[in-house]
Amino acid sequence: MIRYFSSDKIDSIRQRLRKLYDGQHDQRLIERMDMLVGRYGVGIDPHPVDEYWSEKDNVLITYGDIITKDDEAPLVTLRHFLEDHFDGIIDTVHILPFFPFSTDDGFSVIDYRQVRDELGSWYNVEAFTNHFRLMFDLILNHASRESGWFKNFVEGIAPYRDYFITVDPDTDLSDVVRPRSTPLLSKCYTRMGEKHVWTTFSEDQIDLNFKNEDVLFEFLDILFYYIYHGVRIIRLDAIAYLWKEIGSKCIHLENTHEVVKLFRDILSTLAPHVLILTETNVPYEENLSYFGDGDEANIIYQFSLPPLLLHALQTGNSSYLTEFSSSLPTPGEGMTYLNFTASHDGIGVRPLKGLVPKEEFDELIDKIRKRGGKISTKKDKDGSESPYELNITYLDALRESDKDELVVDRFMCSQAVAMSLQGIPAVYFNNLVGSPNNVEGYEETGRARTLNRKKWDRDELMKKLEDDDSEQGIIFKRYKHLLDIRSSQIAFHPDARQETLNINEKIFALKRVSLDDRQTIICLHNVTDEKLTLNRRHVLPGDSDDAHSGNWKDLISADSFSTDEDQLELAAYQTMWLTNE
Repeated sequence: MIRYFSSDKIDSIRQRLRKLYDGQHDQRLIERMDMLVGRYGVGIDPHPVDEYWSEKDNVLITYGDIITKDDEAPLVTLRHFLEDHFDGIIDTVHILPFFPFSTDDGFSVIDYRQVRDELGSWYNVEAFTNHFRLMFDLILNHASRESGWFKNFVEGIAPYRDYFITVDPDTDLSDVVRPRSTPLLSKCYTRMGEKHVWTTFSEDQIDLNFKNEDVLFEFLDILFYYIYHGVRIIRLDAIAYLWKEIGSKCIHLENTHEVVKLFRDILSTLAPHVLILTETNVPYEENLSYFGDGDEANIIYQFSLPPLLLHALQTGNSSYLTEFSSSLPTPGEGMTYLNFTASHDGIGVRPLKGLVPKEEFDELIDKIRKRGGKISTKKDKDGSESPYELNITYLDALRESDKDELVVDRFMCSQAVAMSLQGIPAVYFNNLVGSPNNVEGYEETGRARTLNRKKWDRDELMKKLEDDDSEQGIIFKRYKHLLDIRSSQIAFHPDARQETLNINEKIFALKRVSLDDRQTIICLHNVTDEKLTLNRRHVLPGDSDDAHSGNWKDLISADSFSTDEDQLELAAYQTMWLTNE
């Protein structure tokens, strides 16, 4: 007897399990799944959901120890900082992997159910929920070589001896799409002899075998454990590479999508307040596929936005960004985009494929090198290497020179674009505080991603942020101002209608209209270093063509504009959010 799932949901789950496991034992698997319900209290009393999200949703991406203070757990220091400065402004905090790990700043997990001692405890994690919602990473593609799972694999202990993927090194794997230039197979020695394990990202990150049903159920248990500890958004890290089939590209396989859909089926019944975010740093049409038919991810990253926006502001030409924005489909019910410019990783450039000409792509890469950035590469099918991501802070990626007086305006324009677009905006902590390249950290680790992973002493950081004349102090205050404004505008609801306005290549422009038609916001972003004068009639609706006529106000500057005025002027890199209400 199945206790907690409706007959329709059971039918859907049954079909997914049959696809994943060739129809074997599907009833037993369903009964096993039903037995998970109630573990950690999940599913016994599901939280009703009136609304998935609102204009108040702003996500902060941060490491748990990105800010530290003597004699205090970093998670406590971070929480106090956010409560002091962003309570009511930031809605959701994405705490990047806070588990014991071996490499990759947390993404090579040793124990999925523990908080690192040096960060704090589960109690410190849960304390965030008094003021914020939480996002956690479910790193289900791979585990650390130092994990108990892998050590048991080496010893041949069940069930872990089947938790990882082994392949004969003579197997033809030339069709496999690679996100890195490191070897796909890594040698290890086990009680059964020498083995070669699948390692998509590094020799320390051993890919898990989801053809083994025990691995799936291990992660369902971990998922429920995270829900118990207060997670609201589950980020499925590196999900595109999850399922492997020899002879295929091993990316975006049908069974990978089935796993995501299975998670969605389970959560929609047992924990409907928990949302799924897929992390797929790939060309945008591939990225869109993770919405499925409305039955897969709730949220997908807007991975093409960071490099496209960087290109627009470096060249003063927003035409490619405008074309991209115009082509994006409006997400269906229960689906939206996560708009960002930077994260803990570099700026992925695979999502630029097909969006800008090759010569302009090459110019972008060259400019990043000149600005102190590094270029990480991946191995292509022909054995050559090509750029995969740009390792640089977003601020320095936009810096023209050491004495660039417009860099703050240019940077804030980029951040305003991400806040204007349909969807949920996400800001990386080092963007929020205007961090330059962490050159000292890079020289210490030798890892390119360290350039954008600066960790801060609290007193040092506050000194910089409280200096009203410093670059960081100015960025911090302007950022808070934008976030605060955005969170109170109903036309910035993630589901509010969006129209991309094609004014000219120097302006990236959007029209957002609230769900109840009460508010319209015209978002104007000058992507050039020129002062621009616009004909009002090309920008603001007039009496004859829009119900929202009359006076318009720029939410950012608080300046008012009448529809009788003929011109609007935008300073270099200025953003205007013009509203009728």
